[in-house]
Amino acid sequence: MRGQWIPFDADALSQFLGDPLVLEEGQKCDFSQRRNRADGFDEEAIAQLLCIPGQDFARTAAGRRVRIMRTSMTTLTLMWMTLLLSNVLPSDHNSDLPLPKCQLVYAILTRMSVHVA
Repeated sequence: MRGQWIPFDADALSQFLGDPLVLEEGQKCDFSQRRNRADGFDEEAIAQLLCIPGQDFARTAAGRRVRIMRTSMTTLTLMWMTLLLSNVLPSDHNSDLPLPKCQLVYAILTRMSVHVA
């Protein structure tokens, strides 16, 4: 809103959502648990959900998936990328989504619990 500061910190987001995720001491959200597991996230499933049909991650010369380019993303992925990189995880580089942030968008779209803070 023009001329109005709108906070996007953890407290503001929790208040907006109305049902904040409350974790016990040492407890982790589904997203953090998945990231810490040895098998982690299925990159093929991420690509199928976040990319338009026929597109995939950009890869290193060795073939390792590293990011999804803006031109390969679905409209929903683009919207989440814009929100996350502009407000929640600020970045001045918004033409692609690195693998760790792809995992976050995937977690959001598949309704995993994510502790905002």
